[in-house]
Amino acid sequence: MKATHFGRNAAIAVIAAGALALTACGSDNATGTTAGTQSAASGPKVTGTLTGIGASSTGAAMDAWKAGFSTANSGATVQYSPDGSGAGRKAIIDGSAQFAGSDAYLKDEELESSKAKCGPDGAINIPVYISPIAVAFNVPGVTELKLDAATVAKIFRGEIANWNDPAIAALNEGVTLPDLKVTPVNRSDDSGTTTNFTDYLASAAPEVWTDKAAGIWPASLAGENAKGTSGVVKTVTDTPGAVTYADDSAVSGKLGTASIKVGEEFVKISADAAAKAVEAGKAVDGRAANDVAIKLDRKTTESGAYPVVLVSYHVVCTTYETKEVADLVKAFETYVVSDEGQQTAADAAKSAPLSNTLQDKAKAAIETIKAKA
Repeated sequence: MKATHFGRNAAIAVIAAGALALTACGSDNATGTTAGTQSAASGPKVTGTLTGIGASSTGAAMDAWKAGFSTANSGATVQYSPDGSGAGRKAIIDGSAQFAGSDAYLKDEELESSKAKCGPDGAINIPVYISPIAVAFNVPGVTELKLDAATVAKIFRGEIANWNDPAIAALNEGVTLPDLKVTPVNRSDDSGTTTNFTDYLASAAPEVWTDKAAGIWPASLAGENAKGTSGVVKTVTDTPGAVTYADDSAVSGKLGTASIKVGEEFVKISADAAAKAVEAGKAVDGRAANDVAIKLDRKTTESGAYPVVLVSYHVVCTTYETKEVADLVKAFETYVVSDEGQQTAADAAKSAPLSNTLQDKAKAAIETIKAKA
């Protein structure tokens, strides 16, 4: 069953930390203009340095955005430190970042805290990147598996000890599963990918996953851990029998991946399937019109939807100290959500470009960014 439709695809997220000098152009507005036609080469040029902190999942897209934006604006530089979504949100709240990259939108209490540095309206969430989260494994001789939510939850809780466990075998008739120890690998840092993955497990398999969704992995669970997307992927790549959750752009071609049961079918991981799951999402209750935070339906039975998905956001202030900073933020964000920026991200990271509807909402939100009077 679909709620408010947000879009089929998306692009990318991130930016924060502290930086100074900038120059550009800006404006203000509210809902529903066409954002997708903006090119990095069009509009007023900007200069200066923009520094960001946040999600590591969008690393490939972020590198592509930085290059594309700087090419069109030779005097502008974007610096980005992929320290994790939690670090990014903390940085925008305490004022050490100009914007943050986060795979989880601001919680209500974080939004309230952001008002001290971001003005009376606080910070807002702008979706920039949609991508599936892969359940990725290193099982010699096996490149694809079928898993349902309960089985995934049992694997990551340590309740399934070997890959030839009857629960996995029952879902994968005809697949030769080795008698090999399962080693779950989780993120050690405060991660938006962890938030999205545990949100899926808590929603789709509540009888097994009894912990609440959170950016910090439950301390009570056994297994290995590593920092950042690259850290968990490397650990699994180096460890036969290991399994993790990570942005698909980081695991594609390196590890085996699972198709996830949705309704009565198993959905193979893809950008299009992730975008279809986002379509079933709805606006987060109680947020301002220019805050485009999306509540995902993890229990969707929509055919072809892949619900283990993340929407990554750029978290930006509604009010900046100077017009120069506000204009640079607006220029960069406008590029990121444009057709050009979204295609650049899709080419680099296999993300799903933002739909026209979601693009329009993102563009309208960006237009409301302003400087102090």
